[in-house]
Amino acid sequence: MQGAAEIVFDHVTKRYEGREEPAVWDLSLTVPAGEICILVGPSGAGKTTAMKMVNRLIEFDDGDITIDGTSVRDHDATELRRGIGYVIQQVGLFPHMTIADNVATVPRLLGWPKARVEERTGELLELVGLETEYGDRYPAELSGGQRQRVGLARALAADPPLMLMDEPFGALDPITRDRLQLEFLRLHEEVRKTVIFVTHDIDEAIKLGDRIAILREGGVLAQYDTPDRILAHPADDFVARFVGADRGLKRLALRRLDEIELEPVDGVPPDAPRAPGSTTLRDALSLMMAEGADPLVVVSAAGEPIGLLSVERVGRVLSEL
Repeated sequence: MQGAAEIVFDHVTKRYEGREEPAVWDLSLTVPAGEICILVGPSGAGKTTAMKMVNRLIEFDDGDITIDGTSVRDHDATELRRGIGYVIQQVGLFPHMTIADNVATVPRLLGWPKARVEERTGELLELVGLETEYGDRYPAELSGGQRQRVGLARALAADPPLMLMDEPFGALDPITRDRLQLEFLRLHEEVRKTVIFVTHDIDEAIKLGDRIAILREGGVLAQYDTPDRILAHPADDFVARFVGADRGLKRLALRRLDEIELEPVDGVPPDAPRAPGSTTLRDALSLMMAEGADPLVVVSAAGEPIGLLSVERVGRVLSEL
């Protein structure tokens, strides 16, 4: 395992000829090794440009970007890209190649032995939740969500220390998108890569990010912090408007039921709705409102009641945030 790498943007600027304003202006931030950094902002904020400068698909004009202390300009561009996982919205699988061959693309380019390539391919298909027999199929035979899983497997194939993800779930339906977001978080817990992830969706950023970089038009960094601190203390009116007036409710998405003090189980109606302890407070509140039920029974992984959540308790937690 190559582990994860620290990424540093050091006063990075990118200009395009014929444009008055830079696409990215004086961007400085550090992504600690093993963390997920979300780049988010309106159209024209330079999110994708900033991400593509890391693997030099776009060259920057001023400043520097380093991976574990080494400038990306000190690497051969082709070798640099082969050492960085890359996932895009439309996946970009080769239609004439099987799923296994798609996943094996970079290891083969790196000259891995055949047996090692086959072992790694099977391991990754299992890791992203696909049966081994999917390896013999072609991209056209898979659903959009399955193709996106293959894209994740391919990006992880050479065990890169860094992954770049450009709105990878943006083209999926809401149910598949939510499922893959959760799968991605599970995957990240296992492999702990450094991830730079571009999205325009602040809810996705809050759900997935260890840190969020909010860019304003012109590629200017408005705020870079943890999701909780951005929601609690937006840097200015632009950030406050971007994260939304419901930022207090959004903070509930950062708390799980098994992380708060619950009320004791006592005399609960048998038909009261139930939710596992891994449920966020925001989803729990939504369930209670949809069901018209108060309280909610919180259950363990084994399905045993461990406590109750009332609307009043949610209100107290919200006031304490």
